Amino acid sequence: MQIETSPKKRHEIEADVEIVCVVDKNLEHSWIEDKELLESAGFEGGQDETCFLPEKRKLYVGSDSLHHDDIRSAYAAAIRALRKTKAEHVKTGLYLGKCAAQNVKAMAEGMIFGDYEYDAYKSEKAKHPIKKVTISCEDFNGKSLDCEKAKGYVENAVIVARATNYTRSIVNTPPDDMTPEMLALKAVALAEANDLECIVLDEKGLEAENMGAFLAVSRASDHPPRLVHLAYKPQNAKFKIALVGKGLTYDSGGLSLKPAEYMVTMKSDKSGACAVLGIMKAVSELKLPIEVHGIIGATENMIGGNAYKPDDILKAKNGKTIEIRNTDAEGRLVLADCLCYAQEKVEPDYLFDFATLTGACVVALGEYTTGVMGHDRTLKHSFSKAATNAGELTATLPFNRYLRKLIKSEIADVCNISSSRYGGAITAALFLDHFIEKEYKHKWLHLDIAGPAYVEKPWGYNPAGASGAGVRMTVKWFEQILKQAEKEAKTSTH
Repeated sequence: MQIETSPKKRHEIEADVEIVCVVDKNLEHSWIEDKELLESAGFEGGQDETCFLPEKRKLYVGSDSLHHDDIRSAYAAAIRALRKTKAEHVKTGLYLGKCAAQNVKAMAEGMIFGDYEYDAYKSEKAKHPIKKVTISCEDFNGKSLDCEKAKGYVENAVIVARATNYTRSIVNTPPDDMTPEMLALKAVALAEANDLECIVLDEKGLEAENMGAFLAVSRASDHPPRLVHLAYKPQNAKFKIALVGKGLTYDSGGLSLKPAEYMVTMKSDKSGACAVLGIMKAVSELKLPIEVHGIIGATENMIGGNAYKPDDILKAKNGKTIEIRNTDAEGRLVLADCLCYAQEKVEPDYLFDFATLTGACVVALGEYTTGVMGHDRTLKHSFSKAATNAGELTATLPFNRYLRKLIKSEIADVCNISSSRYGGAITAALFLDHFIEKEYKHKWLHLDIAGPAYVEKPWGYNPAGASGAGVRMTVKWFEQILKQAEKEAKTSTH
């Protein structure tokens, strides 16, 4: 589906169907030309409610407000509804709220998301009749927006939305077809397509890097582990950022075996790694002046005679020893070594990790919200603001010294699980904190995406399955820090 902007008025654009938004259930708006027909059809204009009037060649969709996330969701619903028709060319106008850029991007993102369906393993493929969408730069409220600016906003949004869908599809791929080796090959293909640097380490490479925690998790799997290091290095980069992703292509729980019902959907335990791939794709295509390194720890956590065990003592890359009391707390072991690698090899200005790390985070925040943790309040606030502007939900979970004591080990430097069943998302992050060097403490954020990364039912503009959590908010944060740096540079010159 191609999305374009046009300086023409809506009535001047020839198309099969027009999408019209009903805002705040108000059928009295001047642009609602079919009020009687809509009322007779029982259409009330609730969020994402649609009503197709084929004789008028219009599809009406409800949006609770002009807030960008409501508009994004409405346009996703509109495209989903139109996929049931034979319409190939769709037109619409603008719905500008407080921020024109946000709303234009939201419209384009919503349409890309509404057209997404994961059908790789279905014999009957999904229908995608819509080939082109034309957005008139005419706003329904009479506001004006330069068409070149609108075009730029749409192009930006399409890149980010497609990177999100790219992430979704990798997460959705079943474990038999997305092994650690295959995930590494995905990264290599992305590097070739987007002109990124790429290093892949196998078991020998991990041994040479002294990644004892990472290697222990992988021991019982027939599929060998891989560490992937992607790098996007534009000229005159303003920042250097390292992103670390948990890439458990399957997690059985190891010898601390998960109950059968908890093993289903564990293909999603690679969502952090997939988010890093999606971010790398978006950043390189947007050509942002930021040097970004994506580091992925890809492995399986399986059972077998060679599996690592409760009571084992592992040594991580930074030399710290880890007492194992539960082999299902494996993602933090992989991340520990990858975080050490990122600090040593990249020396970043900022260090973020993405992981479906704990069920405790889902208990605390629900399925739709990412837990944000770290030491620096300003950084946490800055990232949460970007997430809100991108349409992703976040909440901050606070560190404290009492929870830190719960991962104390009597026989090693740290234990891989807490001695209490409570506060598990925070104690997991505090475990990772043992592998963050002093100079990076206030540059690091831990993002637990266990809730929103994979939900087995549709929500908003997200389909059942993978959501691509982490991609949009991180790209938005990159854009936010670039604007701030530009603003500070202008201030210093005056």
